[in-house]
Order: sequence, then structure tokens, then C-alpha cells
Amino acid sequence: MFPLPGGIGLSHLCAYEWEAADGVCGGSPHLHLACTEAYVVTGGRGAVQTLDAGGYRETGLEAGVVAWFAPGTVHRMVQRDDLRITVLMQNSGLPEAGDAVFTFPPPVLADPDAYAEAAAMPDGDDAARRRRDLAIEGYLPIRDALVSGDPGPLRDFHRAAAALVAPKIDAWFPRWRSGALAAAELTGEHLKALANGDASHLGQSGVRVLRPSKEDGYGMCGRRTEYDLDG
Repeated sequence: MFPLPGGIGLSHLCAYEWEAADGVCGGSPHLHLACTEAYVVTGGRGAVQTLDAGGYRETGLEAGVVAWFAPGTVHRMVQRDDLRITVLMQNSGLPEAGDAVFTFPPPVLADPDAYAEAAAMPDGDDAARRRRDLAIEGYLPIRDALVSGDPGPLRDFHRAAAALVAPKIDAWFPRWRSGALAAAELTGEHLKALANGDASHLGQSGVRVLRPSKEDGYGMCGRRTEYDLDG
């Protein structure tokens, strides 16, 4: 096993430039239920809008900024001037297995089949924009309520998101155990070995190189360059 540090996932994003109903350009608001996500800004300018228990916040993004958010934080990437980001994602493979829920309107969230259809991977710009716009439709009322001091709609969204992913949880445990947990446990084994004067694991050192498995795909927030790290 030779994963990226901590068993993380990695991708590159160039934020969507399409204008939404509120006049803001950018991606599809969503949250993760078990994974922390980090933005490492590599170029351009923009922002990330977040909704959490502390309220609504817009954080400016420019080259050199690192921003990250815990599970349950609704985040929306905002494009202003060629914003480009490297994304570091906890628990490699888990978001792709369903640990991400769009802020679609409540009737869509309440119907697993309707949600699956609306959230499906787009096959072109028009489909990606429709998916983004539907997420914005559900996001704006949650944001407006939070700004006015009412966290109820955000809590309702959290409950709806948890209900949507509940049938997938059993399949997530093996991914976590073989990825992030195994990476952490391996460090423990190395520390114990070193404490006993055993450095044999250093003989397994080496370099691994990986090229993108998919370029210019459709991510939640923008055009996405992906890496297949399952191996």
C-alpha cells in the first residue's frame, strides 16, 4: 500500500463561469457528510460561500490561500477571475461513492430517484448548468433564512442529506478501512518498529507517479481534472 499522505483524494478545479439566478458565477452548492475538504488556490481570484452552524460567510480566494471545511458545511465556489484550485479530500474515494449531497429543493431531496436523476454526472455544459441551477434554487432559501437568524432550513437539509446517503453507509466502511484508516494504522506500525530498532520498512521506499485519469470533466464546482487513486 502506497497511498497519498493520509489516504487523501486529489483533483484540480477551474470554477464554472456561468451566472446563476442571483447574478453570481460559480459552482453547485453541496456538502459532505463524512469528509473534510480543502481548497489550495493555485491561481486567479474568487470566493467560497459557506453555510454552517455559525451562519453565512463568504471567504475570498486567491493564489496561496488554503481554506477547508468540515462535514456539514455547505460550500459554493464563486468564480471572479480564472479561479483555479487544487482540492484535497479526506477519505479518497468516499465522495465519489456518494459522500456529497447537492442543495436541491426539498421535494427533490425527499425522493431518492428524483435526486439520483438530478445529480447524475452531466454529459455536457447544458446538463452541468441545469444541475448547478437546481442546486442554487435550493441553496438560496437556506442562505437567506440563515442570514435572517433562522437555522431551521439548514438543519432540515442536513437531515434530508443524511437520509439520502443512509443506504450507502455499509459500503463506505470498507473504503475507509482500506484507505485512510489503513494509512494511519501503517504509521503506527512503523513507529512501533522504529521504537524497537527495526527499520526494515525503509527498504520498501520508492517513488510513485500518477497522471490524470480524466481531464476537463464535470465536477460539482467546475471543470475537474481527476486522478484514480484507488490502486
